[in-house]
Amino acid sequence: MFKLNLKIALRSLWRNKGFTLINLGGLAIGLASCMILLLYVAYEYGYDKQFTDYEKTYVLYNNQKTAKETFSFMAFPGQMQEEIRTKVPGVSKVARLFYPELKLLSYNQNNFKNSGTFADPDFLKIFDYKVLKGNPSTFLKSPDGVVISETLAKNLFGNEDPLNKVVKLDNSESLKVEGVIEDRPKNSSIEVDYFMSWSLFEKLNPWTKDSGWGNNYCMLFLQLENNSFFDPVNNQLHGMIKAHDKEANGEAFMHPLSKWHLYGKFENGKNVGGKIDQLKIFFLLAFCILLIACVNFMNLSTAKSEKRSREVGVRKAIGSSRKNLIGQFMSESILLTTISMLVAFVLIEVSLPYFNNLLGITLSIDYQGWQFWTVFIGLALLTGVIAGSYPAFYLSSFDPVKVLKGFKMAGGSSLSVRKFLVVFQFVFAACLIVCTAVIYQQLNYIKNKPIGYNRTNLIQIPTEGELAKKEKRQILKDELIKLGAVTDVTEYSQSLTAGGNNTYSVTWPGKNEKEKILVNFRFTNLDLAKTTGMEILQGRDFSRDFADTASVLVNEALVKVMDMKDPVGKTINWDQPLKIVGVLKDYVMESAYQKPQPLLIAQNPDRATTLILRINPKNNVTTSINEITEVVKKLNPAYPVDIKFVDDNFEAKFKNEKLLGTLSNWFGGFAIFISCLGLLGLALFMAEQRKKEISIRKVLGASTTNILTLLNKDFIKLVAVANIIAFPLAYIIINKWLSAYEYRVAISVLPFVAAITLSVLIAVLTVSIQSVKVAKANPVDALKYE
Repeated sequence: MFKLNLKIALRSLWRNKGFTLINLGGLAIGLASCMILLLYVAYEYGYDKQFTDYEKTYVLYNNQKTAKETFSFMAFPGQMQEEIRTKVPGVSKVARLFYPELKLLSYNQNNFKNSGTFADPDFLKIFDYKVLKGNPSTFLKSPDGVVISETLAKNLFGNEDPLNKVVKLDNSESLKVEGVIEDRPKNSSIEVDYFMSWSLFEKLNPWTKDSGWGNNYCMLFLQLENNSFFDPVNNQLHGMIKAHDKEANGEAFMHPLSKWHLYGKFENGKNVGGKIDQLKIFFLLAFCILLIACVNFMNLSTAKSEKRSREVGVRKAIGSSRKNLIGQFMSESILLTTISMLVAFVLIEVSLPYFNNLLGITLSIDYQGWQFWTVFIGLALLTGVIAGSYPAFYLSSFDPVKVLKGFKMAGGSSLSVRKFLVVFQFVFAACLIVCTAVIYQQLNYIKNKPIGYNRTNLIQIPTEGELAKKEKRQILKDELIKLGAVTDVTEYSQSLTAGGNNTYSVTWPGKNEKEKILVNFRFTNLDLAKTTGMEILQGRDFSRDFADTASVLVNEALVKVMDMKDPVGKTINWDQPLKIVGVLKDYVMESAYQKPQPLLIAQNPDRATTLILRINPKNNVTTSINEITEVVKKLNPAYPVDIKFVDDNFEAKFKNEKLLGTLSNWFGGFAIFISCLGLLGLALFMAEQRKKEISIRKVLGASTTNILTLLNKDFIKLVAVANIIAFPLAYIIINKWLSAYEYRVAISVLPFVAAITLSVLIAVLTVSIQSVKVAKANPVDALKYE
């Protein structure tokens, strides 16, 4: 029976080559799109789950309550590690980790800047990277030890054995390689290439030993003996900071490592999701695209029903049961899906490198893993069953007596179902068009919103090595201005686009002492406003003509919080009295989507970590960069020249939104293309069905335009109905997405106009491709046999 069904299925597919190719293309693109999106979803879900006991591992967050809201961040006093280790039952391991930084590691003439950090010995037990060389029981216990990644070992030592080799950290500290670990997984939240001991961190930063419980400067990770200890441990952590410092208002809590990447957004101390929201969209998009491909198959199969009705009638007349007929049509569907699966596999392999480059990640097919093959084959079979179910039950329901007498079954019920399916496809397409348009409007709105400084031709260079010396920075500035490569130079304690560095210790006249207000702080030298283009609203910038060591600049947000009129000349306190000499217009620091936070800027070149330079606009940018590179290399030869454009750093803030927009564009385009294939097939069928009617109309004087209008009219109505249904859905979806942003674009009528215009235009063009052939055909050819 199977062999017979297979033969009939192959003959049927071969006989209807046009419909077969349209169905094959739609299913293949649908399956390929679905699998690529599912590979991406699986990649994101796999973050931080490569470690043995990740389910028992937690990252610690610190809730800091202010007068108006609660901030959640990963920063704690270093003493807390020992307190947890010795006094909290149920914790098997706990480790501190300093924030990873790009630091120079050198061996002979090989110098590389990689991401490095300091950690407790337990860290490499909690995160059990595969050890390639060395004794893991000794890792991070020695102050002069370092554990490096496999790639860094090859870069530094080539084919030499790296164990016990001595490398230099920032050309000062000598470190002995005590281990080599496998490269960190690409989908890991901790992006570190080498680890140094916490004892070395304390040696380099002696202030940490006397630092109080109110000073937060490291991350904490812990692992439980088992998850039954979660509640008691979490409850004990809540009050730990306040128990040691009544003035501190930090409250620690545990967050699962497995949720760190996807559920990393907190508002007022509560988790409100994060990247998981975007991932849900992609997951839904994957199955909607596949569903559209299935709808295509159903649509075209029922459209062919009249041609196959006599076949069904004959087979029923000679004894075939409905069950046999259902099996036959399902066999055809699964056969076509199997062929589509092979084509989809080729499409996936061809397109994966492009999407990896586009997303900046590494998606790959694990040929040896059962998970991929189970999902891929299971998805293909499920698609075959879903796509073939309605046609199989519909076609097998024909009454043999009626169809053999010539009764036409492809009438009202079949047509209404096909119309419903077309409407469904274009509802989804219209929703995608509206949502993608609003995503790009929001992105452009935020990118073009004033950010408080001029980022064009602005570059940043870290003050490392010789540039950590003030006199060297002054020489660099003088030489570059003399060359004409730059017009202005200033110094800053952070990247312009970075967050962090804040305190509760700022006070001012009239401030409620019990009120906790978080204030960001930065340090600079001279020419800050001149170099960056920041606007001084009142007062002045720091000047050579004044002794400004006890002076500060404040931003509008801090003035508003202090409720201070005419702040210039007033005194505030931060460990010492500080005089306000200027008020800066708010500028965007960490997030372009949130309101600016209170900020003060003091003059202290000793705290500078970044040089900010304004490239001369009169010169060629490439030439200026080359000149800057030469001078920096001459003054700081041990370090690779690290020049970053502020514009690029700012653009990086929109990575998630750009990714969402790009993927929506691509896969939304695929969904629309698949819908067009179905519409083309349906138009092909309807034009064929109405060939004689069209010929009679032409004989009676109808023009080509009249015929095209006749054939397009029904489809335009369906697309219009689809848009009417889609618009409320799209509005609800996009309004919910926009609600996550403090600064957001207003939903205008433009995306909806674009959606209905595009969808109608697509429908007309698709249908007209086939309709033109029929409209221009010689009517004699269709009527000569009558």
